Amino acid sequence: MSQTLIKNIHLLVTNDPALGKSELGLIENAGMVIENGKISWVGASESAPTAEKTIDAAGKAVIPGFVDSHNHLIFAKDRATEFSARMKGENYSAGGIATTVAATRKASDDDLLSNASRLVHEGLNSGTTTVEIKSGYGLTVKDESRSLHIAKQLTDETTFLGAHVVPSEYKGRADEYVDLICEQMITQVRPYAKWIDVFCDKGAFTTEQARKILKAGVAAGLKPRLHANQLQQGDGIALGVEVGAASVDHVSHFNSQDIEKLAASKTVATLLPGAEFSTRSIYPDARRLISAGVKVALASDCNPGSSYTTNMPLMIALAVREMFFTPEQALWSATKGGALALQRDDVGHLAVGARADFVILKESSYIHLAYRPGVNLIDEVWQHGKRI
Repeated sequence: MSQTLIKNIHLLVTNDPALGKSELGLIENAGMVIENGKISWVGASESAPTAEKTIDAAGKAVIPGFVDSHNHLIFAKDRATEFSARMKGENYSAGGIATTVAATRKASDDDLLSNASRLVHEGLNSGTTTVEIKSGYGLTVKDESRSLHIAKQLTDETTFLGAHVVPSEYKGRADEYVDLICEQMITQVRPYAKWIDVFCDKGAFTTEQARKILKAGVAAGLKPRLHANQLQQGDGIALGVEVGAASVDHVSHFNSQDIEKLAASKTVATLLPGAEFSTRSIYPDARRLISAGVKVALASDCNPGSSYTTNMPLMIALAVREMFFTPEQALWSATKGGALALQRDDVGHLAVGARADFVILKESSYIHLAYRPGVNLIDEVWQHGKRI
């Protein structure tokens, strides 16, 4: 039975308050034993048991692998021209998605898989060990099904987002497209999807349409999540809580009633600072959510239109600088918060029994993730107990 001991960890973030200081469960001068891809022991380095193999962390910090719970990776081509135009003053709207839909429909399965795989590995190299992938750039029964079949080859966290926008061929007939989703798409994608999502916002789907789609998905055995209140204040957050969504994502706009509903529920509010950064939108103030007891996650929202990045350390830096997270809150939200948004208890923390997904930083503290933005601070990434 192979065991590996990581010793001389200056600061170990376990995300288990029972194991150490604060909500992060911090252990100083720590050690950690990996066995069969899981954590089998954590504690003071000087008290560590012997193991077949020993790795000296040399006073560096160790954190859980990032859990990136919101991504759109099945697509073809980028939208760099659109980004450039937006930086010159044009406003972002959901209609830009149509450009990617057209390119994705024309792309081969191999090209879509190659591009998505590239992005997954890009994220892995910057510390993301668990990733969620949505469909949503096919918007036909065939293309949504193949998108999720491809996504399933890369992660177990697959989300059906046929309700991304109304495709051009259904312009003026949104309710007919909703019926297509509910009556045909859900049946076809069910073997490849774990989650169902709807873009409930201006230019996409109404609250009533979103409710119908989510209920159809739940009836088919899919778990609900929701794009809510990215572009304007609306009923998306309330709907997410109503249907028991694991998370409501973006939540760039919210009021006191939204906060109260979230705080009284198990629904996670997933903030996506990459979208605000890439669209020059106003960042939401996370302090209002966190102080009310709302569970918050951070994710990259990697997509070709409004957040073309897989880098979770950047999300942490943006969250601290622009959304008023503390460094501790941002790290927790990018790890344990993301795990909660995916209803996972095996990742996002480093307690005994957890999956051995972790990152060894080049620095002695996690604070440097926000303190040194734009600098590659990832020394080693371990996934399932193996160094990549």
